[in-house]
Amino acid sequence: MDALTSGIFKSFLLHFAIAGLLFATANFQFSSPSVMEVQLNPAVNEIEEAKAVSAISVNEQAVEQKIAQLREKEAQQKRAEEQRIRDLERRAAQARKDREAEARRIKKLEQQRLAKLEEKRKAEAQAKRAQEIQNKERQQAEKARQEALAAEQAAKAAAEKRKTEEDRLRQAEAKRKQQEEEAKRKAQAAEEARQKALQEQLLQEQLAQEQAARAKVRQQQVLTEVDKYKALIMQRIQSNLLIDEKMKGKQCRLNIRLGFNGLVTQAESLGGDKLVCEAALRAVRMADTLPVSENKDVFEQLKNINLTIKPTL
Repeated sequence: MDALTSGIFKSFLLHFAIAGLLFATANFQFSSPSVMEVQLNPAVNEIEEAKAVSAISVNEQAVEQKIAQLREKEAQQKRAEEQRIRDLERRAAQARKDREAEARRIKKLEQQRLAKLEEKRKAEAQAKRAQEIQNKERQQAEKARQEALAAEQAAKAAAEKRKTEEDRLRQAEAKRKQQEEEAKRKAQAAEEARQKALQEQLLQEQLAQEQAARAKVRQQQVLTEVDKYKALIMQRIQSNLLIDEKMKGKQCRLNIRLGFNGLVTQAESLGGDKLVCEAALRAVRMADTLPVSENKDVFEQLKNINLTIKPTL
């Protein structure tokens, strides 16, 4: 319907264009003679008039030819439009037929599918009934077999139970005897272990006593050596101490840290008279190194010591 309306509209526009062309041509034909009448030379006017008539004749032929061409073009367009419409109607009819055929084919396929589903359902139902019968028969056969097997197993179990009980009694007796022997062996071993532990304990106690005695002797030796080297260190500091009358009755506590070779690594005052502390620190720095023992235990007691310096006046 839209295509037909478009064709009619195009035809109307074509007729309108032809009418406009004819109107323009008619105006041109009437204006030309009036222009030629203003010429003053009669001979020239005759020549120009002849040319104008010829031109008008040519223009009329061209217009008629153009109109014929337009009409032929319009007819061709109309025929083409009509042919296009017929083709569309033919294709629409063919499409409708194809849809109807496809619908019939789909319907037939659906019917066939449903028929096959029904056949399959019936076959499955028959197979299910046959399977149920077969399963029932198999279950009955299995039940009879299980009952026979249970009776056989019960008889075998009773025999095995008697045998097991007899074996258990024999094993219990053997285990009892073994436990008695094991208890005797463990008691003997425990007694031996107790005696051995007692001997080891006595030995350890004696060893500990000896070690304690040696440690006490060693500690006494170390303390003696420490006191000796403290006295030597104090003597070295006193020898470098510059004293003054103002220091009389006063003192200063120092902390001194030493290297393994007696080198003074640090010295600081822990409190006391300022004048005595300054003199004592100068004395330590003047000494540079202080006496230390080569014995490791003694050196451990000397490497970080606190001393009280009392100037002797």
